Amino acid sequence: MKSLANELAAIYLLLHCYVSGSVLKNVATLQSSGPFMSLPRNFWQEISVPYTDLPSEDDEQEDESVESTTHDPYPFFDDSNMTTNVTTQLGSDVYLHCRVNDLRERTVSWVRRKGDEIHLITVGRQTYSSDSRYSLQYQPPNDWQLLIQYSNERDEGHYECQISSYPPLVYLVYLIVVVPRVEIIDERGQATLDKFYKAGSTIELKCIISRVPQPTSYVTWKHGMRMLNYDTSRGGISVKTDLLPGGAMSRLYIANANRYDSGNYTCALADIAQAMVSVHVLNGENPAAMQHGGAAQVLTHQVPRIAALIVLTATTLRSR
Repeated sequence: MKSLANELAAIYLLLHCYVSGSVLKNVATLQSSGPFMSLPRNFWQEISVPYTDLPSEDDEQEDESVESTTHDPYPFFDDSNMTTNVTTQLGSDVYLHCRVNDLRERTVSWVRRKGDEIHLITVGRQTYSSDSRYSLQYQPPNDWQLLIQYSNERDEGHYECQISSYPPLVYLVYLIVVVPRVEIIDERGQATLDKFYKAGSTIELKCIISRVPQPTSYVTWKHGMRMLNYDTSRGGISVKTDLLPGGAMSRLYIANANRYDSGNYTCALADIAQAMVSVHVLNGENPAAMQHGGAAQVLTHQVPRIAALIVLTATTLRSR
């Protein structure tokens, strides 16, 4: 019993010393002194942790200092170039992409820059532009897209995607709006405003559409206000359109032309761009001569007659 009591007393004193830290500094001295001599040797081996392996007060203060200076991950854009160009076709909807990583509590904004002026468009998911064509379309997980509907030439220019970090991060987007070119050309490939045909012949009009980044819009033909693409009332009308890289070529055929086929014909790329030509169906005249300058010669032969009519009219007015 006495031995057990001594051992318990030794353990109590040892725990007291352990808490105070002194046992770790003087293990050898305690092991050979007084009541601690009766404790088994393996007990001392288990508690003999090197003093330098335990955290000190200085270590704890240093850890607190390191923790207090730790920052959240800094946001960054997917595109390391920080700038890009976007090309769209006049009248199309266009998305300007801004992919941000590690945004956390920060805010993404879109602004439009015109010279020294900056116009706010969106902040977060809210749109502040007075132009209803602009809106923020967020695409998870990180794409803050600016949507511009029915783009026009005035939309071309610089846009900035900004992050409310310190210092602010800016991603630059330059929008290019391409205006398609539509021309009705003659047999020589030259743009023309007038075409002459002999009655009974086949009218053939050729329309070239160029500067179209995405040639998906529909090409239409009209005679006056009448759509010809699906016109079956007259008969003998056909439209053939081929898509080309960056544009299209469309041909209009009208068989057995008559005087009712005369008038203005329009080739249009949706509601974006169009070209017009005046078709003249002639009875007896030479269409080739009319189309290659012959019309001017015919009018020249009529000059004496026109002059005589002017003189006669003037004489009549004086006599009154």
